[in-house]
Amino acid sequence: MDVAVGIVAQRDNERAQALAASLVDALEREGASVVVDDATGGAVGTSAVPVAAMAGRDLVVSIGGDGTLLFVAREVGSTPILGINLGEVGFLNAVAPDDALGVVTELAAELDETGSVEERELTRLRATGVEADWTLEPALNEIVVHGPRRGSGGGATVGIDIDGQRYAESHADGVLVATPTGSTAYNLSEGGPLVHPSAETLVVAQMAATEPMPPLVVEPETEITLTVSETETAYAISDGRNRQRLDPPAEVSVSLANDAVRLVGPQANFFDGLDKLE
Repeated sequence: MDVAVGIVAQRDNERAQALAASLVDALEREGASVVVDDATGGAVGTSAVPVAAMAGRDLVVSIGGDGTLLFVAREVGSTPILGINLGEVGFLNAVAPDDALGVVTELAAELDETGSVEERELTRLRATGVEADWTLEPALNEIVVHGPRRGSGGGATVGIDIDGQRYAESHADGVLVATPTGSTAYNLSEGGPLVHPSAETLVVAQMAATEPMPPLVVEPETEITLTVSETETAYAISDGRNRQRLDPPAEVSVSLANDAVRLVGPQANFFDGLDKLE
């Protein structure tokens, strides 16, 4: 079998590590080339590499919750990913642990025979400085622009321009732009709408604005500019992880990233996942 597979197990999760070991054994018996992430290598006893080094392999298997898959997606870009769900909700991870061996080996066999498998693309966003030379790592869930901190006295005045026209301007904790994937995450907690995964849209939502406008749903190619003022410090944040400090007044452009995330294998049931949200 001429297939290269990477396996990433959730950190410090013995169940994930045990499943990774079983997958390594099954795939290597079929002749696949398999590596695991360097945090798992010692527990599994096989070849280990940084997750970023798995970019370009035929398949990367993420074992854990949606947070683990988000991390994997940041590291491997457009490399096909299969998610095995050890979390509670699992909007991105569709495969149950009991089904993992069968699904992964079948996918590897299909890749070996045909060179491809059915996949779906998930939109990612990028934030860039309009008059500053910086770009955040792409976000699968959302881009957030906010003041120095959340809550009383910590916000900023944020203007929202859509294709060059002002939609809203208000003192607020911040503003977020979410993909359909991210609509069930930070966006939902801020009162934004749920977006079905098949919809080709983005959501722009204010966070605790003093003069609020309703969350706005726009096409993915829309030109979105967020202008931050009336604060000494602000931040642009990608998926709650990658952060860029801003020196207001500052403008942030939010647009589609060049590379989407490619998910393969069974798809999660969106409505079943909603039942598990708290």
